[in-house]
Amino acid sequence: MNKGFYMVMAAQALSSVADNALLIAAIGLIADLSGPDWMAPMMKWWFALAYVVLAAFVGAFADAFPKGRVMFATNALKTCGCLLMFSYGAFGLAHGHQLVLIFVAYTVVGIGAAAYSPAKYGIVTEMLPPELLVKGNSWIEGLTVLSVIVGTVLGGVLISPAVSAWLMSFEWVDRLADNAAQSAILMIGLVYVAAALCNLLIPDTHAFYPRQETHPAALIRNFTRYVRILWTDKLGQISLAVTTLFWGAGATLQFIVIEWGAQHLGYRLDQASVLMGVAAFGTVIGAICAGRVPLRGALAVLPVGVVMGLVVLLMPAVYAPWAVYCLLLLIGGLSGFFVVPMNALLQHRGHVLLSAGHSIAVQNFNEQLNILLMLAMYSLMLWLGLSINLIIALFGILVACLMLVFIQWNRLNHRAHPELSQMIGQPGHGTALN
Repeated sequence: MNKGFYMVMAAQALSSVADNALLIAAIGLIADLSGPDWMAPMMKWWFALAYVVLAAFVGAFADAFPKGRVMFATNALKTCGCLLMFSYGAFGLAHGHQLVLIFVAYTVVGIGAAAYSPAKYGIVTEMLPPELLVKGNSWIEGLTVLSVIVGTVLGGVLISPAVSAWLMSFEWVDRLADNAAQSAILMIGLVYVAAALCNLLIPDTHAFYPRQETHPAALIRNFTRYVRILWTDKLGQISLAVTTLFWGAGATLQFIVIEWGAQHLGYRLDQASVLMGVAAFGTVIGAICAGRVPLRGALAVLPVGVVMGLVVLLMPAVYAPWAVYCLLLLIGGLSGFFVVPMNALLQHRGHVLLSAGHSIAVQNFNEQLNILLMLAMYSLMLWLGLSINLIIALFGILVACLMLVFIQWNRLNHRAHPELSQMIGQPGHGTALN
C-alpha cells in the first residue's frame, strides 16, 4: 500500500465520521422539534435519493477530474449542508418548515456524498493492482465502518446532556449555538474541514479516461447502458445483487437498532447510538478477517449472508447488556465478512468492463435504490404501528431468503458457464465499451 492510499483512507474516514455524526444530530433536532418517529428514516431516504437521481452524472464527473480534487469539492458541498442544518432556526420559520429545512440540509449532504463515492472507490482501482483489491477494500470498508462507529458514537456523545453542557460552557460555542444539537453540528463541521485538508493531500494518480459526455440525455442513455452491462455480466450481477441487499439492509438496520433500543431496551438516543457503534465495530472485525479471502474465493462467502439474516432473528430474545453487545457484534462481523469480498469482486468486474467512476456510480445507484425501498418499507411499518420486534423478524427472514436466492442464482450461472471462475482477476479496462 502506498502513502497516497493511506491519505485516501484518512480523508474518507473523517468525511464518513462527520456524515454519521450529523445524522444523529439531525435526529436530535427532529426530536427537539417534536417530529414524528418516521421522520428520522425518511431523512436518510432523502439522503439516499441523491445517489439515485445523480447516478447517471457523478461517474462522469469523477472520471473527468483528478479524484482527489473531486473528493475535496464534494466534501466542501457536505460542509455547506452541515452549515445549512446549523442555521435551521435563523430564518424565522415555523417548526414544520424548520423540519423541512433540516431535510433539505441533509439532502445537500447526500448530494455531496453521492458525488464523493465514485471518486473515493474509483481511486482505489487506480492506485492498487487487482491482486490487492480485496486487501485494499478490506482496509477501506473496515475503516468506513469504523468511521460509522466513531461517527454514531460521536453524534450521541455530542448531544448527551453532560457533553453538550460542557460544550456550551465555552463562550464562542454558547454565542453561536442555541441548543445541544446545534453545538454538536458545530463540532461536526470542524470534522468536515479536517477531511477537506486531507483531500488536498491526495496525490494525482495520473489515470486518464476518454473525454466525458456532458449532455444530460446522453449521460442518462450511457448510464442505462452501463447498468445493463453490469447486470448482464454473470459475475457482476451476483456481486451487485449481494452488495445492493447489504447496503439496503445495513441502512435500515441502523434505524431498527435505534428504535429497538428505545422500545425493547428503554435506551435514550445517545445510548442507542452506542448500540449502532457496537454493530459497526463487529463489521470492522469481519471486514478485517475478510482481507484474507482471495479475490478468486469471493463467491465462497455467500452462505455467511444467510447466517447473518438468521442471527438477526435473535434480537427480540435478548435483554441483558452483555447479550445485546455480543449479538450486535456477531451480526456486524458476519455482514463485514461477506460484503468485503463481494465489493472487491464487483469493483474488479466494473473496472474491467467499464471504468472506475462509472462502475461505482452503477453500484451506488442500485444500492441506494434498495436503501430507498427498504427505508420506505420500514417507515411504512412504523406508521402502521407494527412493533419493532415484528419488524426485526420480517427483516431477518427477508435477508436470509434473498441470500438463498442469490446462492442458487450463482450456482446456475457457474453450471451454465464453467469458465467464470477463471475470469476473476483477469486484467482489463473498459472492455465492454470497445
